[in-house]
Amino acid sequence: MDNATLLQSLLLTPLVAAIISALFFRRSRWGAPVVSVTAAGIILVLSLTLLLGLDPANPTALASFPGFTVGSFKELETFGLMIDKNGAAMLFVVSFVAFWIHVFSVGYMDDDKARGRFFTGLSIFMFSILGIILAKNLFMTFIFWELVGFSSYMLIAHYFETDYASMASKKAFIANRVGDLGFLIGIILCYHLYGTTDFAALQAGGFDKSTAVGLLLMCGFLGKSAQFPLHVWLTDAMAGPTPVSALIHAATMVAAGVFFMVRIFFMLDPMVLDTMLWLCAGMAALAGLAALGQTDIKKSLAYSTLSHLGFMGAAIGLRMPEIALLHMAMHAFFKATLFLCSGSIIHACHHEQDMTKMGGLLKKMPITALAFIIAGLSIAAFPWFAGWYSKDAIISGAYLSGNMPAFALLVIAAIGTALYTGRMFAMVFLGNPHGHGAEHAKESSPWMTIPLIVLGVIFSLGAGWFLVGTNGLPWLGGKMNALFPSVATEALSGGYHKLHHELAEQGLLTPMMLLGIAILVIGFAVAVFFYRTSTGNDRLRETHPTAYKALEYRYCDTFYNWYIAKVQQRVAMLVGLLDTVLVSGLGMRVIVAGIPATLGSLIRRFVQTGNSAVTVFWIAVGSLIIAALLVSGVLQ
Repeated sequence: MDNATLLQSLLLTPLVAAIISALFFRRSRWGAPVVSVTAAGIILVLSLTLLLGLDPANPTALASFPGFTVGSFKELETFGLMIDKNGAAMLFVVSFVAFWIHVFSVGYMDDDKARGRFFTGLSIFMFSILGIILAKNLFMTFIFWELVGFSSYMLIAHYFETDYASMASKKAFIANRVGDLGFLIGIILCYHLYGTTDFAALQAGGFDKSTAVGLLLMCGFLGKSAQFPLHVWLTDAMAGPTPVSALIHAATMVAAGVFFMVRIFFMLDPMVLDTMLWLCAGMAALAGLAALGQTDIKKSLAYSTLSHLGFMGAAIGLRMPEIALLHMAMHAFFKATLFLCSGSIIHACHHEQDMTKMGGLLKKMPITALAFIIAGLSIAAFPWFAGWYSKDAIISGAYLSGNMPAFALLVIAAIGTALYTGRMFAMVFLGNPHGHGAEHAKESSPWMTIPLIVLGVIFSLGAGWFLVGTNGLPWLGGKMNALFPSVATEALSGGYHKLHHELAEQGLLTPMMLLGIAILVIGFAVAVFFYRTSTGNDRLRETHPTAYKALEYRYCDTFYNWYIAKVQQRVAMLVGLLDTVLVSGLGMRVIVAGIPATLGSLIRRFVQTGNSAVTVFWIAVGSLIIAALLVSGVLQ
């Protein structure tokens, strides 16, 4: 296939899989899983074929589908597809991680009666996220952006019979629509100011940067990547099946917002970047600490995701988009692993998610424990693990820029990461079992453990080292560089090497490394020592209940609930009253209905009485009026 055909096939494969599953295998036990996993495998093969065929120096390919026009608006005359160096990196990460999550899902959803609907939703999501990666302009991006929101809503609501899942899916949908409204207005304003929304044309056009356009487009990022003030949906989204949490809310969907901001980085002026820096750095610190106030293993990981998305956003705000993209890729590997480990644990413990009812799983689930340890060390930036290269690079970049408040916030976030990772390991794997599920747990099936080995033991351990820690290990004629296609390696490693050189010139390499190691060692030691003697309850909640409640409490949810109940609902009631009085009452009943009814009543009483004399009278009156008008010349 040529590149254009590969791009078209990439986009259409999951859509065809979703249609086949929905029409023929919705209630089949194995039909939809086979179709969906096969489609994910085809996507991975097509992605690698495309990436291996691109020139690393100029990794660009184009394709299109016929579109439509509306008047003079021709932005969607063709649905253009495009791949560039950033898109190449995102495409590999999404296709590779998604394939292994599909495989994991076969084992995790084994006893679910609605597997057909679940795997159909996964295929729809893959179609949507690939559309965002390959979209050529802002309007196409927005179309697939909304499809991602729809598929996320559908997958979060998989257990729609429960009130929690039903409410969580609606909350995610509404929060994202708030951000998407600003996103859409920004797209329209961009088209109004520049006459185009094509990424290549905008970058080549040399247009003046618009603060308004940048801030409005950033609204889409705040919603999709769950950053303040639209972060409230992500932790509740854990109501969906764990593979959904791994695929959508750790590796791909929330990372789509970061990818989008990297793609439009050339459009962002200093005010937009500074706003993004403070919102995201603050989110990184607060969410990193809030993870300590959760006993639900998935919710604790959800706060971790919020924190690391904050790291990525802060990197963009610090003018380091390449480092943000690098952390997005590394985060996809180790956070997907952590979520899959939690899924393996939940499945083994008979769907128990409370960490206080776990414990003692180190010997019972050795493969899951090993993957968790490696991914946990990676997220906490253990030297030469995947997360160390990107996470410490962001902290070092903040220090190098001289922005001490942002540096302090990111250090707090790093401390929180070490604490909550050590806490989770101690509560889940150490000590004695504290629940029936943990007592009878056993290692998961190969469907679930093989993805843990690939994503956790291999990529969470070695991805960063292969990308930026060496000069590369090229093979396949230089088209592959260790674990990655060379095109992706070029996109992900360039920013790190540049920052590494600057830190070396300033003599900051060793101090920054020592700082990272100190944070890691102290955080892990404190967490493991504090939580290792857990007695079936959270130690922090037992010993410092006030601090635990402060970390657990959801301040923004409380504010939003107050706003909806005390402000928005009362405004809605006032609008409803005005509608009843003015529109329904005065407008409809008096003007529209009342006046004709009154005239009809008068006519029935004085004109259409059924008396022939009255009829003759009104005929005579009418004739006299017409005659007078003819004589006066009013009627010709």
